Amino acid sequence: MSSPFNGATLMITGGTGSFGNTVLKHFLTTDVGQIRIFSRDEKKQDDMRHELQARYPDHAKKVKFYVGDVRDPRSIADAMPGVDFIFHAAALKQVPSCEFFPMQAVKTNVEGTDNVLHAAIDAGVKRVVCLSTDKAAYPINAMGISKAMMEHVIYANARVAAERSDTVICCTRYGNVMCSRGSVIPLFIDQIHAGRPITITNPEMTRFLMNLDEAVELVRFAFEHANPGDLFIQKADASTIGDLAKAVQQLFGDTGTNVIGTRHGEKLYETLMTREERLRSEDMGRYFRVAADNRDLNYDKFYVQGKVETQAEESYTSHNTVRLDVDGVVKKILTTDYVKEELQGIRHN
Repeated sequence: MSSPFNGATLMITGGTGSFGNTVLKHFLTTDVGQIRIFSRDEKKQDDMRHELQARYPDHAKKVKFYVGDVRDPRSIADAMPGVDFIFHAAALKQVPSCEFFPMQAVKTNVEGTDNVLHAAIDAGVKRVVCLSTDKAAYPINAMGISKAMMEHVIYANARVAAERSDTVICCTRYGNVMCSRGSVIPLFIDQIHAGRPITITNPEMTRFLMNLDEAVELVRFAFEHANPGDLFIQKADASTIGDLAKAVQQLFGDTGTNVIGTRHGEKLYETLMTREERLRSEDMGRYFRVAADNRDLNYDKFYVQGKVETQAEESYTSHNTVRLDVDGVVKKILTTDYVKEELQGIRHN
């Protein structure tokens, strides 16, 4: 039985990033017909092109590159004809930079997503899976607020698409992806290699831990099971930042630690699902599905009928999920290609 991707054209926005590279690894040697990498960085596209030609000479021709920006509707529309499915990963993701330049986060994360979804609906794309973040739940920083607004743009467009076309639009939300660009584990490893103490913001801070392969599996699950406007969340383990630092040092060497305090816009813990969302969620084993809120603007009936339950007892957070100890974190981070390759590099020296 062939997969739904058999002969299909898949477009990945922000396709030169960590997620895009991992998606390529998953789909390049499958029956997918074509993969379109849409991004604004021609250098990263050129690097990816040469790597594919060197490592996957029999499959590299499947990949087509489009230089463009999700902020530019015309560039998206030019790349859209013939696309069957989209994984929308283009975003500004770093919390501190978004704090200093919040309108840039709005232009990429909010307006850019709206541009992608409008183009997808107009082009008759079958399914769009958008990637969000735990920071969108109860957001306190500019990046999280922009991602929260992005989610509302997704749900609004999903309603429009369900009424006017066959395009199914859904969303995934996940926590920290270990060893993705700009994440903390590569920073710790670089600091250890340089013989410097690793810098910790707050040892008691907790974060979800997820590898890139799991992120792709979540997106694929959403692709296969989504109704319009659904939000999918993967159940994830978590650890304290202090234990994460100890785990990295256990593998790469103890150079000491330096507690520097929280950065701009950081939370003590992250939330993957709010209490309000949990009330209408469905437990699907490894994942939660949060159904779209299908109420309309006719609010008069709620004043008459009322609605008692508005939230569950607790949200789903990095404080109340499964907490890994140091040994558990070591096993978890060893599932990442980055850490395994770094360890091999040490052994080869």
